[in-house]
Amino acid sequence: MPSEGRIIRALEPDTQIERFTKEYLHVRHAEGRGSESPEYYWSLPFAELDGQLGWQWRMRAQTFRFFERKILEPLERSSDRKLNILDLGCGSGWLSYRMALRGHSPAAVDLLDDELDGLGAARHYESKLGQMFPVFQAQFDDLPFADSQFDLVVFNASFHYAADYRATLREVRRCLSWGGQVVILDTPVYATWQDGERMVEERKRSFEQRYGFASDSLISMEYLDNSMIAELAKDLNLTWRIHQPWYGAQWHMRPIFAKLKGRRPPSKFKVLVGSWVGA
Repeated sequence: MPSEGRIIRALEPDTQIERFTKEYLHVRHAEGRGSESPEYYWSLPFAELDGQLGWQWRMRAQTFRFFERKILEPLERSSDRKLNILDLGCGSGWLSYRMALRGHSPAAVDLLDDELDGLGAARHYESKLGQMFPVFQAQFDDLPFADSQFDLVVFNASFHYAADYRATLREVRRCLSWGGQVVILDTPVYATWQDGERMVEERKRSFEQRYGFASDSLISMEYLDNSMIAELAKDLNLTWRIHQPWYGAQWHMRPIFAKLKGRRPPSKFKVLVGSWVGA
């Protein structure tokens, strides 16, 4: 695979992907994502808690602490070696950085190579770690790794960007070692698919008004719902453990507020831990 700077390219040229990345980055930059300061990336997900995107980073930080406490630490206690961790949809790579600080061996994958909000930003971690963890530009359904290479696969606020959940999870299973687990963090979960579709339509209208495009040039699933989670388990012989982190009373009162105001039910951000029966 070709390498440009620190990024290993495992992605074929694609006009749809190019259009998506252009539109996506336009939105992300307009939202104020990223920084010119290395310290900003070193402090993620605990940076900017009081800034424009503070509410999102507060949630990311709480999710990450839950992941550390309930999922990662038990794995560390049961293992006598460092873990090989695949960070899918890594963005700037901050989760891989956190895993490397704990002594593990991460590999980071994203579609975007942006210097502020993509793989290009991962350069900031090298000076802190002494060496760089590998970063790959690739798609979820065509990962450039050997079979059984990883102990843990983590989707960090990214699983909903998959075009086909079944194809993505089959590829994950191929890459997982015996007893390995897949973890889905910060993907919106709705009670029904109708609520999820209403969210997608609201998002498209909002983007059209604010940016002049719907940001839908690349097909993605956008959300999970309860029946979809059950179907994935049945179809793929997959067992889920589902957790609900605590994000504060106001956040957990959102369904009540939405009902009183006649709005659609909001999403929940559950933590899904999947493992394969007999694997």
